[in-house]
Amino acid sequence: MAQGRDEPHAEVAILMGLYHGEAFLPQQLDSLLAQDHGAWSLTASDDSETPESAALVRAFARDHPERSVALRRGPRRGFVRNFLTLLERAPRDAPYLAFADQDDRWFADKLSRAVAALSRVPATEPALYMAATEICDADLRVLGRSAPFARPPAFRNALVQSIGGANTMVMNRAAADLASDLAATVPDPASHDWWLYQVVSGCGGTVLFDPVPVMSYRQHGRNLVGANISAGARLDRLRRLLGGEFAALNARSLAAIAPVEARFTPDARAAAAAFRDARQGPWWRRLAALRRAGVYRQGRADTAALHVACLLGRL
Repeated sequence: MAQGRDEPHAEVAILMGLYHGEAFLPQQLDSLLAQDHGAWSLTASDDSETPESAALVRAFARDHPERSVALRRGPRRGFVRNFLTLLERAPRDAPYLAFADQDDRWFADKLSRAVAALSRVPATEPALYMAATEICDADLRVLGRSAPFARPPAFRNALVQSIGGANTMVMNRAAADLASDLAATVPDPASHDWWLYQVVSGCGGTVLFDPVPVMSYRQHGRNLVGANISAGARLDRLRRLLGGEFAALNARSLAAIAPVEARFTPDARAAAAAFRDARQGPWWRRLAALRRAGVYRQGRADTAALHVACLLGRL
């Protein structure tokens, strides 16, 4: 992707959700220290019932007094609300905000690539950066990489697909202000990364996808959300798309953006209204509404399955 120039003194406020993360947290914290963009702070929100993760963060803060490290008690309402609460209470003076999971390992240029890309967008325009990942097992052995995307990120894609993990996301101040103002008012979305993609694109902001992997995305037995790169995972995704699960996720997604739609562009509001119409009524009206909505997923087969789901009334 086209790169701007890294702003070495522009602070990135890193927001990390914790939940019994002691097994892998030290490696993730070490990868923050290894960033070639050195201007960052860390706020961690701990949803754990035991003290081990919090103790590691406190020790990290003691060992690195030159760093701004804050630890908060999480809301204990699930990982999505933990991250939305972090966003709601995020520092208001940092030019950039980044989400971080507790169990990944960032490459040294993760923040610098994000800041360089975001610096190309006018500061008054909401902008969201996300990137590809290197998929690894629990011991960081490489299994593959996240799927490439042929079509551009846009609201009509965001309505039906989340393409970037929150663990890769960095946003500029305008996007952070937009999202943090809304975070407390929305019902819990299916995922915070999907909601952010919808909100920033729906409000006319810029969404940037970096095809270069920026981190090791660790897959292990305690992942709350995992990668979907295998053939079996794709078949399972198709099964869920044509079953009832995708319809339930869409219902939650639409409920979560409803309080935000007044800020959407007219085009995004029209697309959202047409997509809602595609979920109800007789089949011919549903299909006509889906065409009006113009929504798409990144793969042709997935987009075709979207139309089949619409035809079957499972959208």
